[in-house]
Amino acid sequence: MSTDPSAVPSADRPKSRIQSPPEPHPEPEPTVAEVVRSEHNLEAEDTRSFLAGPRSRARDFLTVAYAIADFIRAYRTLHFVGPCVTVFGSARINEGHPHYQLGRDVGRMVAGLGFTVMTGGGPGLMEAANRGAREAGGRSVGCNIRLPAEQNPNAYLDRSVTLRYFFVRKVILVKYSYAFVVLPGGLGTLDELFESLTLIQTGKILDFPVILMGTSFWEPALGMLRRMRDAGTISPSDLNLVTVTDSLVRAEAELRERAIRQFGLRRARHPAQRPSWILRESGLNRQPD
Repeated sequence: MSTDPSAVPSADRPKSRIQSPPEPHPEPEPTVAEVVRSEHNLEAEDTRSFLAGPRSRARDFLTVAYAIADFIRAYRTLHFVGPCVTVFGSARINEGHPHYQLGRDVGRMVAGLGFTVMTGGGPGLMEAANRGAREAGGRSVGCNIRLPAEQNPNAYLDRSVTLRYFFVRKVILVKYSYAFVVLPGGLGTLDELFESLTLIQTGKILDFPVILMGTSFWEPALGMLRRMRDAGTISPSDLNLVTVTDSLVRAEAELRERAIRQFGLRRARHPAQRPSWILRESGLNRQPD
């Protein structure tokens, strides 16, 4: 005998094995820090790819375009900062360390001479030099670099630019400077120091003063230079490219003689060139006394 399913009480009907799909849960929005970290990781991956060997012509052209964009951004930002002294130093040495106080003193001294203090724009001894310049009423600028581990511009900058490529950054740190003061630092500081010395040694830039602050810290590096001289891999005169001292008075005298007098620098109330409103350029509002 057949049974009408509709006549079977609902409690006695077999349950369907088809389950309703669960309610979709929206993906959480990424935080700003996660977005920035992702972008920086992509940039780092692009740089590693660029240095890994031949790629497609289109990708290499895109890298060239990015580098050109870096240069243009830096030129527009820093064209009117005036004669600079670039201060190199570690990003890892923080306030409370004697080298941090040395960096502040160097920044004050350089600003007191009328120079704009330029650094890599990051924390540590870069911050210390920019801070000293600001405390002295001088001008302070930074040329920062994008890293996977975020390096934010420090809080003591009147003007800053953040770049994609290290090689562009090193060009800019040299381009606007009449001298280089090198504080204790790590691999990046050594890279910047020896690149500057190579440019002077080979005549690619003029004989700008290079001052290493901290004799005990830099003595091993000087020993290596002396061994290079003894081995004949550098000329004896190349040792004269650097001045090593603990004295701010001597460093100031070196800057006066070899940066100011050698190149005939004078304090100027008004810049020789003025910003172009067509190019949306702007000068620095803060002028040293």
